Amino acid sequence: MQILLIYANCQREIIGFGDQGAIAEPLALEYLAAVALEQGHRVHILDLRLHPDALDLTLLRLQPDVVGLTGYSMHVLRVLELCRQVRQVAPLAITVVGGHHATIMPVDYTVDEVDHVVIGEGTAPFRQILRRLAQGTAVAPLAGVWSRDAAGAFAYGGDPPRFDIDSIPEPARDVVGADRDRYFIDWMRPIALLRTTVGCPYRCSFCSLWRIMDGQYLRRDVDRVVREIAAVREQNIFFVDDEPFVNAKRMLGLAQAIREAGLHHHYFAYCRLDTFMNHLDVMTQWREIGLQRLFFGIEAISDAELLSYQKRQKRSEIVTALRTAREMGISVMSNFIVSPQYGRDEFVNLARFIEDNEVDYPTFTILTPIPGTPSCENFDGILKMQANGRPDWQYFDLQHAVTTTRLPIEEFMREYTALYRLFGHAYAQAEHPFYQPGAMVDRAGRLPLAAMHGARA
Repeated sequence: MQILLIYANCQREIIGFGDQGAIAEPLALEYLAAVALEQGHRVHILDLRLHPDALDLTLLRLQPDVVGLTGYSMHVLRVLELCRQVRQVAPLAITVVGGHHATIMPVDYTVDEVDHVVIGEGTAPFRQILRRLAQGTAVAPLAGVWSRDAAGAFAYGGDPPRFDIDSIPEPARDVVGADRDRYFIDWMRPIALLRTTVGCPYRCSFCSLWRIMDGQYLRRDVDRVVREIAAVREQNIFFVDDEPFVNAKRMLGLAQAIREAGLHHHYFAYCRLDTFMNHLDVMTQWREIGLQRLFFGIEAISDAELLSYQKRQKRSEIVTALRTAREMGISVMSNFIVSPQYGRDEFVNLARFIEDNEVDYPTFTILTPIPGTPSCENFDGILKMQANGRPDWQYFDLQHAVTTTRLPIEEFMREYTALYRLFGHAYAQAEHPFYQPGAMVDRAGRLPLAAMHGARA
């Protein structure tokens, strides 16, 4: 069979700078591609972030038997639009949708243009879907999959078996071979993604990732990880684990195995502040084998706010961790959550904290009731809604206020976007696409707002 896997692009008229911040390889689709290749199918991955106008021609050329799509909550309406486009151009193709949002709120995909909705880890169900289609047998019922019958009704095939992390094949990176040099995260370009664990043992209130795995924290076999790293051709590797360094002993062993294998890459990874500070010996070992950058989810700068987020960290600990990372020569990307209840003083205090603590590379997200968190259970207080009573998911990109703000919303968004302007020098130094060569930069090295966000007349 001919299999087409699609990574959706953002609605740029909604998101503004859309996918410009980082375009990393579609790892989830590369895992699915590996499953299809194992069965002898022909596979094509279309990354619409890089090829936004290529869908119709690709469908006409390939005439796929199966089309698979994935995405986050902000992609829901776009994915549905793409499925309708598939129906028009390749009406015989079977459409399969999966991903984070599909796992938590499959109801948003139980529509005529979708045939199957995969829940949770996708490789095992996708393997069975392809096998049954190739054999000419009915797909449903299938564990872990919502399937549409001839009458248009969806039924669930039951809970999937327990997830075995080492049963996942290595991603078929060559399927996007022509695009690999175009994947980047800031100055780390080209960059490959690699997963060594799945899940997170922590319970931050704003996050739903741990709910997707029911609180499990699964670790891949170290030898398998080393073999995969050895096969990566890119110099830069980003570990996409929710928190790879939780098990210090394992990460120390992985560092030693990488050293013994003679591998030389530059690494970027998520890391909790407390994990970092509690295991400086591990961080030193990783720094020696190529760890260049960490992503700290600082989130908030007041102890009260940190407590409300269940972060298990304090402001003083944040300050110490940032200083320690600088002393170790590890670059830090840090995220800060901006609450819709911020007033001018909170914005000023946040900016001052970032400047006082010399945060290398601050990023910002607006506190959003994402699916899987308690604040999204009944949609109370969500301002952006569709006519069907569901949230307008295209605004759930963490860059829009979708709940009531303390300041008038226009003023809130001005203060929010001003944070990016204020720290434009960090993006310029990182060669971030927000930085446009030739754009006017002030004496402090800051970019004007129009250059930062592509303002339109």
